[in-house]
Amino acid sequence: MSGDVPPCRMCFTAILPALLALLLAAPVAVGLAGVALPAFGYLPALGGDAFSLDPLRAVLAAPGIGVSVGLSFAAGLLTTAVSVVGVALFLAAFSGSRGMVVVRQALAPLLAVPHAAAAFGILFLIAPSGLLFRLAAVPLGLERPPDLLIVGDPLALSMMAALVAKEMPFLMLVAFAALPQADPERRQRLGRSLGYGRMAAFLLTVWPSVYRQIRLPVIAVAAFASAVVDVALILGPSTPAPLAVRLIGWMNDPDLAMRFKASAGALVQLVVTLAVILAWLGLERVGGWLVRREAAKGRRHASDTALRGLAALPVPLAALAVLVGLALLLLWSVSGFWGFPDLLPPTLNLQSWRRALDAASGPLWTSFVVALAAATIALGLVVTLLEARRRRFLAARAGEIRLPSAIAGLIYLPLIVPQIAFVFGLQVLILVAGLTPSVPLLVAAHLIFVAPYAALALADPWFALDPRYERVAAGLGRSRRAIFFRVRLPMLTAPILTALAIGFAVSIGQYLPTVLIGAGRLPTITTEAVALVAGGNRRVIGAYALLQTALPFLAFAAASLVPVLLARGRRGMRAP
Repeated sequence: MSGDVPPCRMCFTAILPALLALLLAAPVAVGLAGVALPAFGYLPALGGDAFSLDPLRAVLAAPGIGVSVGLSFAAGLLTTAVSVVGVALFLAAFSGSRGMVVVRQALAPLLAVPHAAAAFGILFLIAPSGLLFRLAAVPLGLERPPDLLIVGDPLALSMMAALVAKEMPFLMLVAFAALPQADPERRQRLGRSLGYGRMAAFLLTVWPSVYRQIRLPVIAVAAFASAVVDVALILGPSTPAPLAVRLIGWMNDPDLAMRFKASAGALVQLVVTLAVILAWLGLERVGGWLVRREAAKGRRHASDTALRGLAALPVPLAALAVLVGLALLLLWSVSGFWGFPDLLPPTLNLQSWRRALDAASGPLWTSFVVALAAATIALGLVVTLLEARRRRFLAARAGEIRLPSAIAGLIYLPLIVPQIAFVFGLQVLILVAGLTPSVPLLVAAHLIFVAPYAALALADPWFALDPRYERVAAGLGRSRRAIFFRVRLPMLTAPILTALAIGFAVSIGQYLPTVLIGAGRLPTITTEAVALVAGGNRRVIGAYALLQTALPFLAFAAASLVPVLLARGRRGMRAP
């Protein structure tokens, strides 16, 4: 089918994916350059006319910097390890069971919950005056909240628990999407026929293939957890804080000379994140060696009932923590005085909502406009990239086309490089260029992070659509453009809208790019919610966190409902 395509068009189609991937990755390279120069003392706009190691020395001499680095490293590695192990054990115990469909449907809405909202909910759950201690008050005879440092503990355990609770459902849903390509039923049947227990058969035959497919999201989780800011501000320690939080303080210091130190700290954060990724790759090798060693021993582990019971705990507990946290946000947002140890507020009112809606209308509108624009532009770029790649292989069968590793690496680069390591560099360059914060500039900043998630969500469905539908349409005399708009896009409505909703939710949850690029002049519902941490008013926090959650939830609801409405009377187009 490619013989009738002009050579010039074929050449342009061949290079277009690479050009778009470079366009999406360029801000990362530019931002890193904008950080690297001031980190070594060179920023003429602030009087830095010569290269120097003084900024790096200032960072390394900062009090408690070793603890901050250690907290960031531990958060990245432990969060990833607990999340991956929990997902692997849960799939091994219940893959192929009827309950997995229910679990998948129950976990999907959690994608709409921003990290900050989930962290606030978990704060209300585990704090000394939270729900868990209220439940234990009667058995333990507590009349007042215990004097325990749980929120903001020096080991950052509460922060890591919140990250695990949010990332484990995400990795579970990614693994669900990868399972069919691992042929789990046939492989497990083979393992069981050799006498292996259910979990051993899955972990030895299916999980290695699944993990290879979800490796990039796992690395993205490790990078994010090592440099997270909003969750660390809500639940993390402050004396000292994780490195990314300390960088925010240096970046916002009124003394402009601190920009050199902040830039050097951003490079240190980049090194920490790279160390986390390298450590995780090392753990991958150790895990692979252990699997091969266990397989070589020939142990069947046929009796795994007790282990299956334990494997059932991590994923449901993570999902339950987020859901109960959302319920607590709702309760606090409508409560009057709610003293300890009462399980429920004695009085309810809507005063917090009235105040929140009056004050949050501007940030809500900014959040909606920026998220919709960023998600729409990202979807257009991703569709153009994927379609250009597909048209190079029109004769290929469904599922045979993949993005080249180089192009995929460029697209997903913003998910692997810590935000603070290059967004601050973009802010410095924007200031040097004399640009002022604006909505288009904020949309461009969000686009950097929205596009990779849109590509991650849409690439497999885009390439998996059976090309015979389009060949039939071509045989009926339809043009390429008509086939694209009348066949391909309608048949991919559901994954396209899902990718749009994911991009919308990602933009709503962006804290650091909004704070740095917006420079405080373009507040969104996320920045306003995180700023309420200092005030400690749980009623207002609950209202703002629920408003933050409502926007992506509505986007996902629309993405689920619209394809159903469009497919009425078209039985073959309904989602299975």
